[in-house]
Amino acid sequence: MNRVKSNVLDIRTPEGIVFSLQLAGPVTRFLAWGIDFAATMVLVLMLTYAISFFAIFGAFLLFVGDWLAAFYAVAVFAINTGYNILLEWLWRGQTLGKRLLRLSVMDAQGLRLRFDQIVIRNLLRAADMLPALYLVGGIACLISRRSQRLGDFAANTVVVRTPKVLTPNLDQILAGKYNSFRDYPHIEARLRQHISPEEARIALQALVRRDALEPQARVELFSEIAAHFRNLAKFPEEATYAITDEQYVRNVVDAVFRSQKAASEKSPR
Repeated sequence: MNRVKSNVLDIRTPEGIVFSLQLAGPVTRFLAWGIDFAATMVLVLMLTYAISFFAIFGAFLLFVGDWLAAFYAVAVFAINTGYNILLEWLWRGQTLGKRLLRLSVMDAQGLRLRFDQIVIRNLLRAADMLPALYLVGGIACLISRRSQRLGDFAANTVVVRTPKVLTPNLDQILAGKYNSFRDYPHIEARLRQHISPEEARIALQALVRRDALEPQARVELFSEIAAHFRNLAKFPEEATYAITDEQYVRNVVDAVFRSQKAASEKSPR
């Protein structure tokens, strides 16, 4: 169940946990698009130089020139469309512009973002851009309760802000707890590479709010989160033997935020 209030999207899980996400407004999204537009123009410019080089030789063979022109048109379309699709898939809902402005595309129900959703929302950019400079898409964002453009409506996606995750007070959560993952720093490093800031924040909130959950809901929630993290990096059996799913999540949170805390303490003041 989702609820929108004051530009904030509340996502309630079946276990009763509520995650609040700040929706990105049209202005911030337009700025992110501007950065992405500049990036695609650089790629198109590189393509133009390459085509111009081959066109010199194609001028002697007319049919070669025709093929180059057709290839150029297709390649420009592929760059403009494929850039967003590829990066949003590889970077979990982010392009270069979204990453710089800390925005992210996600499923409107809080589910895992699917590839077909990414394709749909990007193919409909042509409609959102009409008549120019995303006028249709901007108006749709202004009147939509969840700041969605037409592509977001069709793909059931939203764009949210992803604020920088601050280092929490780990002593309140992990005091006196042994972390068996610390014996495998190379696997911890691999785990940190695959965990997004949003996933780390969700795991942290689950630990902070664990005492407010019903026992059965608490077990199911941590089982689901732990299963997700197990797919990101596999620790040897001796590191996970006889620990609960909640302890597994606690170890992961410790591994992620401990490195951030250490880095902040070493940085010059």
